[in-house]
Amino acid sequence: MSETENKDVPENLPGAQASAHGDVAKRGGNPFADPGLPPHEHRIQDIDERAARRSERTVALFFTLSMLATVAFIASYVALPVDKIVYIWPIGHVSALNFALGTTLGVALFMIGAGAVHWARTLMSDVETADDRHPIEAAPEVRAKVIADFKQGAEESGFGRRKLIRNTMFGALALLPLSSVVLLRDLGPLPGTMLRHTAWSKGKLLVNQNTNQPLRPEDVIVGSLTFAKPEGLEEHDHDFQKEIAKAALMIVRLQPENIKDKRELDWSHQGIVAFSKICTHVGCPISLYEQQTHHVLCPCHQSTFDLADGGRVIFGPAGHALPQLRIGVNKDGYLEALGDFEEPVGPAFWERG
Repeated sequence: MSETENKDVPENLPGAQASAHGDVAKRGGNPFADPGLPPHEHRIQDIDERAARRSERTVALFFTLSMLATVAFIASYVALPVDKIVYIWPIGHVSALNFALGTTLGVALFMIGAGAVHWARTLMSDVETADDRHPIEAAPEVRAKVIADFKQGAEESGFGRRKLIRNTMFGALALLPLSSVVLLRDLGPLPGTMLRHTAWSKGKLLVNQNTNQPLRPEDVIVGSLTFAKPEGLEEHDHDFQKEIAKAALMIVRLQPENIKDKRELDWSHQGIVAFSKICTHVGCPISLYEQQTHHVLCPCHQSTFDLADGGRVIFGPAGHALPQLRIGVNKDGYLEALGDFEEPVGPAFWERG
């Protein structure tokens, strides 16, 4: 530094501060003056096309790995059982399905990000430019300059020339949303037969939900309310909650002469009738039974049904009668279903029949 440049620098400043003070002095005492940009240093990809090709293949590899991870995500969802537990150090015991889904989706997202970053750092233009600030409302010539800069940036990014990067990026971005589409499967059962049918079928025994034992006619006494489930449906099953929500059954024994709906007599056994436990209003479980009137009451919104008259609605907001299950007795003396409900249970449809 010359004596002229150094004459305004205090003697007690450290070296770095003295240098900065000297730079300010060079700019005429204005600390906000543009100091200028250092000379641009070219990357190897800017001067060597072979290096640029290597970077292009690397970016394409990242995008391809993202596509493979998305395919692995879908395959894991389809192939892995929900209840399989594996030990993974240092996490411990985890669900194999959850671990596979999280890992593959994370890799798919990471590879897209890594490919974009590597593309920007090695192949897109990195020339530093300085520009004056301008008012928020751009003048026509400024807008024209922005459009020109955008086109120049698109050209310098190599998006049009480097088809390998472009095509693999489109492939990765196109496949990634499939992960969300697959996850929609967990929102509930598919429409169609799954909503129209339950776990009941011909020959399935009526199992007491409290004792987990098959029911005989003598187990159901007049005036009692018994809750039943289909044979083979256990609480530890993965689909138990979903299936019991449709197949839950309530059983009462009526005097045959008290039954008003004669079809109900044909579908019962010695006055034992079986109706869906699911209220046809919003699907609450019915649990209150009035022995003298043979009415059952939904505790949620007080819909009331007459079990002696085909389960029809006599009060409340429910719009449909309770579906009845046709039952009989097998050769061993146990109550069994003679088929599934003939109409959807609960508030499944606005039209039935």
